[in-house]
Amino acid sequence: MTSEFDERPIYITGNFNGWNPKEAKYQMKELDEGEYYIKIDDEILPKKIEYKFTKGGWEHVELDQYGNITFNRVALLSQKKAEDRAEKWRYNWGPFKNEFFPIVELIDKEFYIPQLDKTRKVWALLPHNYYKSQKRYPVLYLQDAQNLFNGGSKYGNWEIDKKLSVLAEYHRGDIVVITMEHGDDDRIQEFVFQNPKLTKNAEGKRYIRFVTDTLKPFVDAKYRTLKDRENTGIGGSSLGALISIYGGFLYPEVYSKLMLFSPSLWVEPKNNFPVIGFQYQFETKVYLYGGKKEGAQLIRRIKGFERSMKRWEKQGLFSFELRESINEEGMHQEFYWSQEFPKAIEWLYFDQKKIQTTVVNSTKLKLKKSD
Repeated sequence: MTSEFDERPIYITGNFNGWNPKEAKYQMKELDEGEYYIKIDDEILPKKIEYKFTKGGWEHVELDQYGNITFNRVALLSQKKAEDRAEKWRYNWGPFKNEFFPIVELIDKEFYIPQLDKTRKVWALLPHNYYKSQKRYPVLYLQDAQNLFNGGSKYGNWEIDKKLSVLAEYHRGDIVVITMEHGDDDRIQEFVFQNPKLTKNAEGKRYIRFVTDTLKPFVDAKYRTLKDRENTGIGGSSLGALISIYGGFLYPEVYSKLMLFSPSLWVEPKNNFPVIGFQYQFETKVYLYGGKKEGAQLIRRIKGFERSMKRWEKQGLFSFELRESINEEGMHQEFYWSQEFPKAIEWLYFDQKKIQTTVVNSTKLKLKKSD
C-alpha cells in the first residue's frame, strides 16, 4: 500500500445510495489528519442503515486488520451518530488469496472445431470448491483466452483468475468460465461476419456456431453447469466483444447475458447486426463498457448501439436490461478490462442487493484512519 493510495479520498456507500462506491456527494471530509466525517440528511436514510467505506471503488474497499473482507456496518437512524475505524484497504482488488483461486483446467490443447476444420486450445476456470460440492453453476463463455490469465501475453491480461478469487471471497464466485484461445492471424476473419474491407473469408458465423452448437453441449456434459439461457452468458473485448454481440443476437435462446468491453462497433457502423425474430421477446442483460481514451469515435458508437437496442426493443425482438460503464481514463488495454471484469460478473450473474459491501448509516459519521 503506497502513501499515494492512502491519500486518496474516502467515500461512504450503503443501502441509502444504491451501493455506489464513488458518489461525489458521499465523499468524506477530512476533520483532522486521519480523521474523516460526513453528514447525511435523515430523509435519505432508512431506519436501519448498512454501509461500508471505500477509496473510490470496490477494488479499493476497506478490509479488516488481517486483510479479510468486512461485513456491512450497521447503524440505526435513531442513533444519529456513528464512529468507525478502517484498518486496511484493498488496492486494485488485491490482496489475492490462494485458497479462493479458481481451478484452472485445460479442456483440450487441440479441441476440434468442425465448423472451421481447425483445432483450438480451450480452458475451464472452475470455482475453487468445485470438486468439494455437488452444485451446478452458471457459465460465461469468453473469447481470447491468451489475454485472460497466465503470463506471456504480449499486451498483458485481464487476470480473471485473480478477480474470480476476490469474487469468491465475497461469495460471488460460483461461476464457471469457459475460454477459447483466438486464432492469432485468423482472429479477424473468425470474429467478423461479413466485411470485405477487413477480410474476404469471414468465418464469424461458423465460429459462433462452434461455441454454441459444439462447445456448449460438450461443456454441459463434462461439468455441472446450469444449462438454461438464464445462466449462460458470452463476452469479450474489442473484436471478441463484437463476435459476442453476434452470438447474443443470433442465439438469444441460448445466451441471456452479454459482457461487451470496448466492442469493435466500427466493423458494423450502422449496427446492421443479424437479428432473428422469435415469437418470444427474450430478456437479455447487456454490460457495455468503453473508455474515453480509446478513440474519439468509441463512445459515440456505444451511444449509437444503445439507440439501436431501443429500436430492436420497439420491434419486439428483445427486452434489454443495460448497464453502461464509461471510464474517463480508460484506454484500449487489458488492464482496464481487468478492472471492469469483476463488476460485470457481479451485475450480470449475482443479485446486487446482497453484495457484502457497505459503509455508513447515520446522520453524522466519523472515520479514524489506522496507522
